[in-house]
Amino acid sequence: MTTFPDDTFGLEVRSGDAMDVHVRISGDLDYDTAEDLLQTARRHLQADRPPRDFHLDCEQLTMCDSMGLAALLLIHRYALAAGSRLHLDNRPDLLEHLLELTGTLDHFAQAEPAEADRPGREEPPPQSAAGSPPPAHPG
Repeated sequence: MTTFPDDTFGLEVRSGDAMDVHVRISGDLDYDTAEDLLQTARRHLQADRPPRDFHLDCEQLTMCDSMGLAALLLIHRYALAAGSRLHLDNRPDLLEHLLELTGTLDHFAQAEPAEADRPGREEPPPQSAAGSPPPAHPG
């Protein structure tokens, strides 16, 4: 794991097989650390044989500012150019909220579980042909 001088940010890189790379991000992804993540991503995505799948594990991410978001979007571009799929795995609520707030969530949809599979989300009630919920049956 690469830890940086202020000990608030770290990157751990693992290659499963030649077809995928996993990078665990820990700490704050911000103005001071975004370039470190970009360099790591470039090293893998601009290699002679880029990975099929590039995973960023965000479970230990504690903060992401506008520079962190810009880095994630740039990594998305690198992945597209390399023919790789970018996955933002284990997104904490703070990152999910930032992506929704900025309208960038769709860029990272590959790592998004199907709507019905997301914990804490209820399925909407069934609709009748007229568009309103069916009447409740007295029980």
